[in-house]
Amino acid sequence: MAKETTGSAQNGSADDAPISLLVKDPEKFAQNIARIIEGATKAANAFLKPREDGKLSADLTDEIAEIVRTLAKVIEYWTSDPSRTVLAQRKLYTRYFALWTAMMQRMAGAEAKPIAVPEPRDKRFNDPQWSKNQFFDFLKQFYLITTRWAEEMVEGAELDPHTRLKALFYVRQIANAVSPSNFLFTNPEVLRETLDSSADNLVRGVNMLAEDIEAGEGSLRIRQVDNSRFEIGKNLALTPGKVIHQNEVRQLIQYKPMTKEVLKRPLLVVAPWINKFYILDLNPEKSFIKWALEQGHTVFVVSWVNPDERQAAKGFEHYMREGILESLDVIEKITGEKEVNAIGYCVGGTLMSYTLAYMAAVGDTRIASATLFATQVDFTYAGDLKVFMDEDQIEAVEKKMSVRGYLEGQNMASAFNMLRSNELIWSYVVNNYFRGKEPIPFDLLYWNSDTTRMPAANHSFYLRNCYLDNKLAQGQLSVDGTPLDLHKVKIPIFNLATREDHIAPPRSVYFGSSFFGGPVTFVLSGSGHIAGVVNPPSRGKYQYWTGPAPQGDDLDLWLANAEEHPGSWWPHWQAWIEALDARKVKARTPGGRKVKAIEDAPGSYVRVMA
Repeated sequence: MAKETTGSAQNGSADDAPISLLVKDPEKFAQNIARIIEGATKAANAFLKPREDGKLSADLTDEIAEIVRTLAKVIEYWTSDPSRTVLAQRKLYTRYFALWTAMMQRMAGAEAKPIAVPEPRDKRFNDPQWSKNQFFDFLKQFYLITTRWAEEMVEGAELDPHTRLKALFYVRQIANAVSPSNFLFTNPEVLRETLDSSADNLVRGVNMLAEDIEAGEGSLRIRQVDNSRFEIGKNLALTPGKVIHQNEVRQLIQYKPMTKEVLKRPLLVVAPWINKFYILDLNPEKSFIKWALEQGHTVFVVSWVNPDERQAAKGFEHYMREGILESLDVIEKITGEKEVNAIGYCVGGTLMSYTLAYMAAVGDTRIASATLFATQVDFTYAGDLKVFMDEDQIEAVEKKMSVRGYLEGQNMASAFNMLRSNELIWSYVVNNYFRGKEPIPFDLLYWNSDTTRMPAANHSFYLRNCYLDNKLAQGQLSVDGTPLDLHKVKIPIFNLATREDHIAPPRSVYFGSSFFGGPVTFVLSGSGHIAGVVNPPSRGKYQYWTGPAPQGDDLDLWLANAEEHPGSWWPHWQAWIEALDARKVKARTPGGRKVKAIEDAPGSYVRVMA
């Protein structure tokens, strides 16, 4: 979901000339300073008023205390032994001295090799002045040396795995926040724009800041996209269909067929409820739903409710029964088919796996094959999100949810954004509030900002039983006294991981394959959690890997024996589906004359904003 950073430096047209510190229009600059102060006052008022009125708490004590406690353990390790303290200092000061020596060589007119260079994918330092101007080059290298040393201190400390994970995460968040690229006087591109425009950029930026704090009702809601350019049903989620059933947790959409004949087995798609289903139907070019219809599928999609107090007690079991099992009842009623192919995406795939274990236990065979998109069933290698998963933090989330019966969508969005804070937070801070530029209109980012709430019972169950205690994979869950065992799931599984996934890391997805009892086809896609899944063949982007049956947790070993294919994995999946059952029947209309349509797709549930 990362946005491509906009601006002259990133487009390769930055001004290579040294920065002039002269203001071109002093009178205009002075006027703009006054306007900036006015805008800053508005922003401060927007921040303070909800707190003064008691609508929003300003207490960040728990969060700050957690960071301090964690980093204190790192400091304690390195300072408790004088020899370790000296070693840590020597590592840092040796690099500082090397940097100072290189800078002196440059000042004398000699060539000097950089002591620290950014990672190839790090766009923060793309402006030529970061290298050509000695002041900015020194700032950049000093920052990189210091932050990399801080990470080494965490990695070298003797800590338990969870504390190390948290400490690394916090150090990286702090490092990303204090980057010189995030400040006016230490970012050459922002400084140049400010001086050239006599601070017009800062006037626009501070007004945008005030607007974003007001939109967040006292909390900063960073705009990632121009929301006015998109509307669900107008230029998003356009594939024709009907809502043919609904209950308290979901609407069920059946889409209009696009072929005269369709595969005998209908296709049920269970999207995540952490985001909305139309990631699979952004526009006709990118739509997986439309593409599946063109391949001859009868497509049904679960569109989850954006919950409020009424869904507070709806847990995983309710989502299984009312979300998946009831959908299977409706599909059978409409099509007459007792077997379907099913897809689960992210947490929708975790729920699908939970449901498959239950169905296997009770002898329900209606799901004949299952496809999992970027889904975790075992959470041993769940990655940076485990930073937020310990008893104290989950209790804090549960306390927050107990007030209204749900978790605000912005809480989850913030957590996901922090996994890639340079791309999803700080690039927007610089672009919006320092450069004063509106984000580009990008449908994927509109979807990303269209957040959903989490019902208290469901979210608590997910955090505790999956992330914290990993009970699904260990066979420690039950429904109405019926034990859930993934090893009893014997149906064919197509398990898709994405190589750069920060939410469902590919190693975690791969390891999850070993918990199913039937044949598992594992495929690794290029790119990340979204682009690696939503990758239509027509675009010719990325690649995917196929290989031997997955075993254990060594993804690198599997990849060493895998075959790389260019482009989209979608046709490979379609071939897998047809190899299981390629029988066809006459195309089915939504509702099939047995169920009356409620409304047109994409339905009303998906339009509810958090």
